[in-house]
Amino acid sequence: MEKLLYLLRDDAERPGAELRRALLEGAAPALRAAGARDVVVNVQDEHTAAGTPIRKEGPPVRAMVTFWMQTADDRAPCEAALRAAAARIDGYVVSEARPLVHATNPGGRTAGMNQVTCIARRPGLADEEFFRIWHGDHRAVAVETQSTTGYVRNVVAFRLTPDAKPFDAIVEETFPIEALTDPHVFYDAVGDEAKFRANLDRMMKSCERFLDFAPMECTHMSEYVLG
Repeated sequence: MEKLLYLLRDDAERPGAELRRALLEGAAPALRAAGARDVVVNVQDEHTAAGTPIRKEGPPVRAMVTFWMQTADDRAPCEAALRAAAARIDGYVVSEARPLVHATNPGGRTAGMNQVTCIARRPGLADEEFFRIWHGDHRAVAVETQSTTGYVRNVVAFRLTPDAKPFDAIVEETFPIEALTDPHVFYDAVGDEAKFRANLDRMMKSCERFLDFAPMECTHMSEYVLG
């Protein structure tokens, strides 16, 4: 089995509800018909529009769709369904780990919001050191300094589409919905300014050890676990 992950890029002004319908009502059934399992749709819709994304050149990431197949070799019908829903798709085969498992609402919207972040390693950092810091040291920092309720690491094995950006991983973090607009909620420091500053500083210093901030993209999304 292989996990396939697609970032869907589209016009920033496209209504999120429209994109969600295209994915839930159009693409998802087609994916299942093509043999995809455990389909999950994340989309920047009206529930998460208040978040502030980190965007780079080109059409922004507006959604992410993940699913499992016996082999990525059979993905062509799945990619056709996703291309019909968005202006561009960036596809990857990834290795998944779930250091923190969150509650979902199968068939409906998961409570809270998902922060989907596309990351690249700091230039010159070897594989062994990158993963040691990220999977070892940084794991505790991420959980201890934020109000995270779910954490999924998707390490990129290889790219499936020619224009897919060369990210090393795509990270999913689940937060309370209030974290969209309140950094004190995000950093688990409501009513405590000193804790907020300390958590923010600790998180940034940890990220600086292994990440390249220049290519990073981050989008706040609603999660729909479809199965």
